Amino acid sequence: MTVIAMLSVAPVVEGSMSGEVAKAVAALDDFDVAYETNPMGTVIEADDIDELLAAVGAAHKAVDGDRVSTFLKIDDKRTKDQTAADKVDAVEAHLGREARRDRE
Repeated sequence: MTVIAMLSVAPVVEGSMSGEVAKAVAALDDFDVAYETNPMGTVIEADDIDELLAAVGAAHKAVDGDRVSTFLKIDDKRTKDQTAADKVDAVEAHLGREARRDRE
């Protein structure tokens, strides 16, 4: 079954964190996971919880700093395969439109 997670890893520093965040995202490439980064974190999909947690651990360790903050939210639906895109599609079906709006 597919395990979906929202991951955010960042050093606790002043100024831009993008270089360190890029290190965390790049660390995911060593694992059998799919991912998509957005402005608030990275959505990760894996076939099992062990692979997901190994990837998250590597992402956390990839960030340099005296203090690193990691947020992880896991959806481990064990009765059905469901991708992150499937979850968005279900919400959009109820909305009757895309779940997105640009500011004017």
